[in-house]
Amino acid sequence: MPIMPVARTVPALIDEMAVRFPDREALVGSGQRFTYSQLRREVRRVARGLAALGVRPGDKVAILMGNQPEWIIADLAICLLGGIMVGVNTWATPRELEYVLHHSDSTLLITSGRYLKYDYLEMLATMTPRSTRLPRLREVILASDTDQAGCRPYRDLARLAESVPESVIDTAQRRIDSKDNCYLLYTSGSMSNPKGVLLQHYALIENMWQIGERQRVTKRDRLWLAVSLFWGLACENALFNLYTHGGCVVLQEHFEPGEALAIIEQERCTMFYGTPNMGQAMAEHPDRPRRNLSSLRGGATIGTPEQMMRVVNLGAKEICNIYGLTETYGNCNVTDAYDSLDKRLTTVGQPLVGVTQRIVDPETGRVLPTGEIGEVRVKGYVTVGYLKEPGLTQAAFDEEGFFKTGDLGFVDGEGHLSFRGRIKEMVKTGGINVAPIEVEEVLMQHPGVHLAFCTGVSDAVRDEVLAAVIVAKPGVQLTDAMLTEHCKAQLASYKLPRLYRFASEKELPLTTTGKLQKNKLAAVFFS
Repeated sequence: MPIMPVARTVPALIDEMAVRFPDREALVGSGQRFTYSQLRREVRRVARGLAALGVRPGDKVAILMGNQPEWIIADLAICLLGGIMVGVNTWATPRELEYVLHHSDSTLLITSGRYLKYDYLEMLATMTPRSTRLPRLREVILASDTDQAGCRPYRDLARLAESVPESVIDTAQRRIDSKDNCYLLYTSGSMSNPKGVLLQHYALIENMWQIGERQRVTKRDRLWLAVSLFWGLACENALFNLYTHGGCVVLQEHFEPGEALAIIEQERCTMFYGTPNMGQAMAEHPDRPRRNLSSLRGGATIGTPEQMMRVVNLGAKEICNIYGLTETYGNCNVTDAYDSLDKRLTTVGQPLVGVTQRIVDPETGRVLPTGEIGEVRVKGYVTVGYLKEPGLTQAAFDEEGFFKTGDLGFVDGEGHLSFRGRIKEMVKTGGINVAPIEVEEVLMQHPGVHLAFCTGVSDAVRDEVLAAVIVAKPGVQLTDAMLTEHCKAQLASYKLPRLYRFASEKELPLTTTGKLQKNKLAAVFFS
């Protein structure tokens, strides 16, 4: 039976796991393998190299690369020094990259230089004069096989480490308080620029332990991870879920379904961590029938019941549905791996231990009874706030200290939460609010509908009307009239979609992390 770590800081956790599981694999990727003892040794070496470059407690160090072992090693080394790791979106545009580096006051950038079609060094070259546009950025460290003028090779950190005694990083580690900030992750929202979410050491350990307990994680689990590490699902949820339980993280540098199937088979991965589009691509890949995925048992995903069933059918029969935000340390609700399949497909589970949750009227704050839809608010493992945004931080919490998620949901009699969409996704048609997810669920009960997504479209008479994007099942021909007739039996007339568009899954607008961009449905399909 797993034992909760005693450690309450990130470096203390790595120390503890290296003592408890010295010879168990902790990290695999890019042809490299590290046991827990080897990982600790490499993290300390990189930390000494960073200390030689002047990294001190509270300094921000940014990481920008695909899912390479260097990402995780640098992350843990930064935390060991009492610094704050800044995760940068691998799909960042030049404008977004400059904003994050400037806003975060990052002193160093550790990068692979290139990732897929993105040339980060070329982006940085446009930010001139750097002394004005990025005044705090002292150095760029290049984790690449090739050297580049103006960048320090990552391998130099090993040489620099020789000048820094172990006692220096031991002292730095002792000075870390469990409530110190260690992560700065940027998340998009209603603002034009992303918000910098501050996260603390102790909560990364405690909340992730509870996530792993819901997923029944043990030291024998090996988690396949192609979700980009800059995303909270990866560097918060997946990473510390496994590292609090003595498991292994198996990295895929970037998602490609054929390679993903091969990695899971070859590395005997037990845990799937991915998005609906990943599950679809793997299920439909021509290599799927010849790959042995019998090692899979569980993990985490999101999506409709149909999308989740794809992952179940891959072999992850104990897959867990999850809910949360970067601000809530990845997840605040997780289904139990031993819950019934129906419960795991249709709810996102009960709040995690240490999390208090309530459903309220978003306008009045009145707590709503069981079964009634309202805003989900959370207290417990929640961010301390947004960097340099005291106004946004204050507005994010109600007078009782609950974080306003901006999401709609309701709980059943057992306390399981059902997600019902974003408050801002509500459609007001003829003065009446309609939750798109309610209509989507009815549409998906039609035997010919594979996926359904609803959004609001401007209308001169009703202000907005409900519009539906439909993905039909293979070989099925659907019409507006067929679906309208189906909906009439279960929905009030004002909830009926007035517009339909039929599309393939590949035409749906997705984020770089595989989430549907509902705010783009109207522009893509109804403009």
